[in-house]
Amino acid sequence: MKIIFTVLAILVSLSAFPQTNQALGAGGRLLAAHKDTTIESDTSKENKEPRYFYLSLNTNAFVNTHGGFAKRFSPSAEFGRTYGIFDIGIATGMLNALPGASDTAHYIELRPTINVFSKGRFAESLCLGAGGVFGAKQALMTEICNGINFNISPNVAIAMLQGYIFLDGTNSSRSAQYFGINFTYNFLKPHSVNKQRKKAAIVSDN
Repeated sequence: MKIIFTVLAILVSLSAFPQTNQALGAGGRLLAAHKDTTIESDTSKENKEPRYFYLSLNTNAFVNTHGGFAKRFSPSAEFGRTYGIFDIGIATGMLNALPGASDTAHYIELRPTINVFSKGRFAESLCLGAGGVFGAKQALMTEICNGINFNISPNVAIAMLQGYIFLDGTNSSRSAQYFGINFTYNFLKPHSVNKQRKKAAIVSDN
């Protein structure tokens, strides 16, 4: 009789062992799935920043240059792409608006910009640029500027800029300070995800 009970106990134990392994396996898979979901949720935050193309028009004027408005006025345009708080663009413009001076006043420049602070519709930006002036003796051009930006809407922004331009040549160099107003249009499609993200960013108080 004892032998029969012993055999039955062994059979019951063997039948319960696979079920225990299955339960442990299901629990492990559930835990792994939860872990993967958590990691995916954390890394997906990087994709919540709006990305879009933009066009900016700058109406700058040098403030430490002798001469009239034509010598001080330095218009430019910039086309680029925004990646959240970081912009990268190509700018082209004139160092002055004097008649006949276009051969040595026209420049092209790579200009990255980062928003160092934002609060609702306002933001403060910092830009660093590097490029060249066509046909000029002081052909190497570098720039540093900062601006206070106001987002009128998700598509339109205005900014007040101030900065410095440095021009370097083989035998001479000079620098100039400017102040100006910037108008930016963001190419955001109506009802697009990027426009919703931009709208959420400018109305947020965080």
